[in-house]
Amino acid sequence: MSRHDDEAVDVRHVQPYEALKEYRCPGCDHEIRPGEGHEVVVPVAAPELRRHWHGGCWARERRRRDRLKR
Repeated sequence: MSRHDDEAVDVRHVQPYEALKEYRCPGCDHEIRPGEGHEVVVPVAAPELRRHWHGGCWARERRRRDRLKR
């Protein structure tokens, strides 16, 4: 990532076999169950605020963020 602004994030896909814990998706407020692939989104400026998102929820949020930047 070449630019570090307040919105910059690193995203890592978690494979189903790696997903061992339950999380709550901030996009839909539903659970991400163990064994369910998902995305871990880590703000570059505040890595302690990482969140686990469903893939579809994160894609929707990314599109929303892109629209706000215009």
